[in-house]
Amino acid sequence: MVVFAEADLQGVTSMTAFEAIGIPMALVGAVLLAFGAQFQSRGLNKVERITGQSAGSGLSLRHILSLLKRPSWVTGTLLLGLAVVFQIGSLSFAPLIVVQPIGVVALVITTTLNARMSRVHIGGRARISLAMCVIGIVAFVTIAAFNATNREVTDAKLITILIAFSVVLVGAVVLFLAVRHRRVALFYIVGAGVLYGFVVTFAKAVIGRLQQGEFEWLTWLCVAALLIGALLGMVFVQNAYSSGPPDLVVAGLTVIDPLVAVLIGITVLNEAANATWWAMILWGLSAVVAVIGVLGLARFHPQVGKSHTDPTGPVQVPR
Repeated sequence: MVVFAEADLQGVTSMTAFEAIGIPMALVGAVLLAFGAQFQSRGLNKVERITGQSAGSGLSLRHILSLLKRPSWVTGTLLLGLAVVFQIGSLSFAPLIVVQPIGVVALVITTTLNARMSRVHIGGRARISLAMCVIGIVAFVTIAAFNATNREVTDAKLITILIAFSVVLVGAVVLFLAVRHRRVALFYIVGAGVLYGFVVTFAKAVIGRLQQGEFEWLTWLCVAALLIGALLGMVFVQNAYSSGPPDLVVAGLTVIDPLVAVLIGITVLNEAANATWWAMILWGLSAVVAVIGVLGLARFHPQVGKSHTDPTGPVQVPR
């Protein structure tokens, strides 16, 4: 059981060596995320070509059964599962607002892989948008590393997170039913990012309760919410692959996801209680830069809106 002394309640100004162990674990998870997303995207695109039906308007039973038969999609799913394991492991060591944004490394890897495998030329504006995503998140992590600390997870904090998640869940389901017949990549990507932001927060909260020796009905409720958010988030991601490239999907997951999780970490879990006013301002500015980068990728990436069932197919250049 973790004992939270008075000094902990008052906080420290930087991470301990023990907490820093979470950083390399998060990096490994980011690499697995990149390759997993690429394989899953390839599997879905192959299924679309085989069935002749785009999944952009929603996954059908035929799509799901076909995906389970595709080795590339299954491999991608297994890699993403391992990525989650490393991510949860990193959360057991370091504060959420430090390790979660490190996933942006997956964005760089995925963009490189997708460009080479799809023979897609990434234009200057898309590259600038990608750079904004990376710079914004790297700045975010750097600031967090010197201003974050683990905090006790109380019942009041769990209830607040659960209430916020309930509102988001209802909104996500309603909007999904409203736009499921349209191929709106950005909607699915933002939706998945927000949902996974809560999933990661619940994972951190459950780990915190275990470390405190407190695992009761409220914690079990968080586990249930985690599973619901993960399943719905997966549906959003699969739909996003149909109308957007894997690097755009990963951009949403590695920017929107950590921003949501960090916002909760700051406002609810109180992991940045000792941050200075200028650190908070820099956090906000770096977050704005990263979000603008995602919006830029959604607008300028050559594969956005291109389904592999389209006669024109994705934009390609000779090898």
